[in-house]
Amino acid sequence: MRKEHKEVTTPTIAWENGIVKIIDQRKLPHRLEYIYCRDVKTLWEAIRSLSVRGAPALGVAAAFGVLLGIKNFKGKDKKVFVKYIFEICDYIGSSRPTAVNLFNVLDDMKSVIKNNAQLSVEQLKEKLKKKAFELYELDRKVCRQMGKHGATLIKNGQTFLTICNAGALATVDYGTALGVFYSAKEQKKKFNVYACETRPLLQGARLTAWELLRAKIDTTLICDNMAATLMKQGKIDAIFSGADRIARNGDAANKIGTYNLAVLAKYHKLPFYIVVPLSTFDLNISSGRQIPIEERDPKEVLSFGDCLTALRHTKVYNPAFDVTDHKLITAIITEKGIIYPPFDKNIKKVFKSYACPS
Repeated sequence: MRKEHKEVTTPTIAWENGIVKIIDQRKLPHRLEYIYCRDVKTLWEAIRSLSVRGAPALGVAAAFGVLLGIKNFKGKDKKVFVKYIFEICDYIGSSRPTAVNLFNVLDDMKSVIKNNAQLSVEQLKEKLKKKAFELYELDRKVCRQMGKHGATLIKNGQTFLTICNAGALATVDYGTALGVFYSAKEQKKKFNVYACETRPLLQGARLTAWELLRAKIDTTLICDNMAATLMKQGKIDAIFSGADRIARNGDAANKIGTYNLAVLAKYHKLPFYIVVPLSTFDLNISSGRQIPIEERDPKEVLSFGDCLTALRHTKVYNPAFDVTDHKLITAIITEKGIIYPPFDKNIKKVFKSYACPS
C-alpha cells in the first residue's frame, strides 16, 4: 500500500487488524509508545487528550473511528445502522471543536451512507472501509505535494522558524509545514530551522524538535518569547506554520502564539507562510471571527511538565488557538499550489478548478 512513497518518518496512525494504532504523543520525546484503540471511546479519549493531534491526523483518526464503530454493529436493519453511524460521527466530532478536518472527514463518511441508500448494511460497511483507506492514502499523497510546492520557497543557506508541530506527527506520516522541510532536504538543500517550544504543552519542544532531529535537519529550540529577538538580529528568513482551520477570506486558526509570529514577521518584513491541505479550508465561514476556539484545562498553564509553577487557585485563560488575519499571511501552500493574495478571490478560484477540473 505504501510502495509509491519514500519513507522519511515514522507513521503516526495506522489500521492494523481491526485496531487503530497511534503514536502516543504525550510520551514524546523520551519514549516512543503506541496506543491501540479497539473501540470508539478509546479513540475519542486519545483525540481529546492530544495523544493524537494535528488537523490532518485528526481527520484520518475520525475515519478510522467510524470503522471501529461498525465492527460492533450486529444485524441487518439499515435504518438502525444509519442512525448508529451518525451517532458515532457526532460522538467523535465532540472530541475537539477547532480542527475542521475532523468534521470534514466525518461529513465524508456520512456522505457514503447518504449516497448509497440502496445498499445493504454489509455493503455500506465495505463502502465505509474503502472511504477510510482512501482518505488515509490521500493524506500521504497530499502532504508530499504540499512539500514539493513549499520547497520551491526554500534556498540554500536560509534559516526558518516554525511553531507547534505541523509535521509527520500531525498527519499520517509526513507533515504540512514540516513536510516542506522534508521535501527540501530530499532535494539536497542546506538550511536551518528554529522551533518555538510552543507553550503550554510544548509541542515544538517535545514533537517538532524530536521529528526534525530524527530527520537530521539542523534544528535549534527556542522559548516562544525569543522569536522577536531572532528576527531583529536577522537570523530568520521566513516562518512556516500549519493551521487547523482557514476561512474563505484566508484568516487562519492555529496553535496559540501563531498570531504573535505573524505580527512580528510583518514588522520585520519577513514572509509568513501557512501550509495546509484543501481539507483544512472551511468555505462555510467568511472570516476567522466565526472559528470556534477551544479552551483547555487550566492545569496546562499552571504547570510546566509535571511541576506546578503557580498557585493552584490562580485564574487562568487557556485558549488552544488564535486566529491570524489574512493580511498578515504572505501565501498559503496547498497540494494544488501556492495561493497568494487576494485570498478571497484566489481561494475561491482554486476550489472552483479543483471541483471542476478542465
